[in-house]
Amino acid sequence: MTGLTARLILLTKMNELIIPLRVQARTNYHIYLEFSDGTKGEVDLSDLAGKDVFQVWNDYHFFETVHLGDQREIKWNDEIELSADSLYLRLTGKSPEELFPKLRREQRRA
Repeated sequence: MTGLTARLILLTKMNELIIPLRVQARTNYHIYLEFSDGTKGEVDLSDLAGKDVFQVWNDYHFFETVHLGDQREIKWNDEIELSADSLYLRLTGKSPEELFPKLRREQRRA
């Protein structure tokens, strides 16, 4: 484990944020992700391909430029990015309340 990875895991525990550590384009509009809690796998984004702002993915070489942004986002350029949290939920099948337990407590008060 690198020093950077160890610091990210510590920050994750302190802030309850799960940090994306790696993203890589795969075939058929899938991306491979690794997160600071050890979760890793592929997410299918083919449902977005060719729609609205994602029309640029029709150029598959553009889709392959996916990278990690400075604010935990998964991005292609300054106009196209996806939330690391939403991709984590898609990958794990967890609910937002499972990822953010404070949401459960706040909903009970409402």
